[in-house]
Amino acid sequence: MVMADAAVEKTGTAWRAAGGDRRSTRTLRLRTSAALLTVTVLAVLLVPPLVQLDQQAVDLAAKLRAPDWAHPFGTDDVGRDLLLRCVYGLRVSLLVGVAAALTATVVGTAVGAAAGAFGGWVDRGVMRVVDALSSVPHLLMGIFIVAMFRPGVWPVVASVALTHWLSTARIVRAEVLSLRARPHIDAAVSGGASRWRVTVRHLLPGVLPQAALAAVLMVPHAMWHESALSFLGLGLPTHTASLGNLIQEARGSLLAGQWWPTLFPGLFIIVPTLAVAGLAGAWRERINPRRRSELML
Repeated sequence: MVMADAAVEKTGTAWRAAGGDRRSTRTLRLRTSAALLTVTVLAVLLVPPLVQLDQQAVDLAAKLRAPDWAHPFGTDDVGRDLLLRCVYGLRVSLLVGVAAALTATVVGTAVGAAAGAFGGWVDRGVMRVVDALSSVPHLLMGIFIVAMFRPGVWPVVASVALTHWLSTARIVRAEVLSLRARPHIDAAVSGGASRWRVTVRHLLPGVLPQAALAAVLMVPHAMWHESALSFLGLGLPTHTASLGNLIQEARGSLLAGQWWPTLFPGLFIIVPTLAVAGLAGAWRERINPRRRSELML
């Protein structure tokens, strides 16, 4: 018995230590993600008002200069400072990503809530449309949409939004179906509340955390799609300093051995993605009690 108690106590101690290590890792990941996102936001907000893009004079004598103290990220193929170009590109790409994510979230939330709340033929019809559109690759559909317009910010926003509301609609519909089985929803219906009132007063507030999380996760995804479209020459105008355009302009430099015009714009896409993913993971644990309890074991 003494040996069994000792073994149980040892096992419990090991579990608690493992749980503490996991919590420490999550805390470190959360702080790192918050720091990266803070630096990103400060760079986007503070640098453009201080340095105007059109004030960067073209200096062909300094073109494709490797990173040094004067130019920490080097220069591009016409001698402009690549750090400032990346900050401006991040600003444009982030604007497109946020606008597209908000638009897609609004559309997806409305469609998913309607499908889950009304059920029946409405739910079946909406989900068949969602399934049909989901079978088409996002990038292919995005290329088809932007090809119908001139290159610009809003065609890219519309393209990304119209191809990314489907996942939000699925998430919101599933959450609405789960909420419909709750006792307080049955009580509201039994009390004579209309379906519209139940949806607006009880179902939508319950799905807003999941919809907001989907919107946050969609921002870096939309940035990647904007960069892909711009890299293919179908997104933003070539004179716009978006991250996709910067990478597209640096293709020749990369083949010639100059790595910095491609590396740093790519990092400006990857770093915000990792930061948002880390913060969204902590948010998911907070709004999902079951997952949080499993992680605390």
